[in-house]
Amino acid sequence: MTTKSEHPDSNLYPHATGPAASIVEAHQTPLPLKLFSGWFCPFVQRAWSVLEEKKIPYQYIEVNPYHKPASLLALNPRGLVPTLQYDDKPLYESTVLCEFLEDAYPDHGPRLLPRDPYERARVRIWTDFCTSRLIPAFHRFLQWQPLSDGEGLGRVRGEFVGRLRELAEEIDGEGPFFLGKEPTLVDFVVAPWIMRLWVFDHFKQGLGIPEGADEDAVWARFGKWRQALEERPSIKNTTSDREHYLPIYQRYADDTAQSELAKATRQGKGVP
Repeated sequence: MTTKSEHPDSNLYPHATGPAASIVEAHQTPLPLKLFSGWFCPFVQRAWSVLEEKKIPYQYIEVNPYHKPASLLALNPRGLVPTLQYDDKPLYESTVLCEFLEDAYPDHGPRLLPRDPYERARVRIWTDFCTSRLIPAFHRFLQWQPLSDGEGLGRVRGEFVGRLRELAEEIDGEGPFFLGKEPTLVDFVVAPWIMRLWVFDHFKQGLGIPEGADEDAVWARFGKWRQALEERPSIKNTTSDREHYLPIYQRYADDTAQSELAKATRQGKGVP
């Protein structure tokens, strides 16, 4: 039972499971680069999957961000994850961390940002789209209540599926990733939410991609891209067993979660 002094979302499974547990175990040696992490957090998975993709040496430190330890607060006054400690200096904000890892470890591939200035800018445009448009729509759909309001549920479902299609229209025709054969920043920034699309089937009566979507070139491209993300080892292996996500997303689906993102969604705001 949650006591009066505890954050209502603090009762989390204490550690990563499934393939992610092995990754955590392999990264316990103290190193100058430290990732303060919460196994369950999609924003963490952005930076964590980039670390794995680029094979950058790092130490993994699991924290419960609802019981903020002093070591985390000393680096990040908001006490949020992900936070990096880099040579005893703090860094945070998940997309910033991904770009930092690209800049600070240039010999570790693949490149997340293309060399071509136009393609580089385009990646940043769609990275911003994921955070400012797609993720808020994801949460408006997930947190919609009551389910008995079919018209309202259909509206937020349609908004989210529309945002997915906007992104899918920009995916490279050959794929399988957003810009082509290799993943870039866009892929890693949005992958955690693509990996969690199952929540809509489980909690909200279905995702709602149109029937016969495989015959639609845009949705076919999306399906190929989704599969490529789900099978990429750096993404797949930083994902825990579904059963331990269920209580977390149940609170979102019931619209009782008290995370900063859940509260912002209720207030009609974007990602805080």
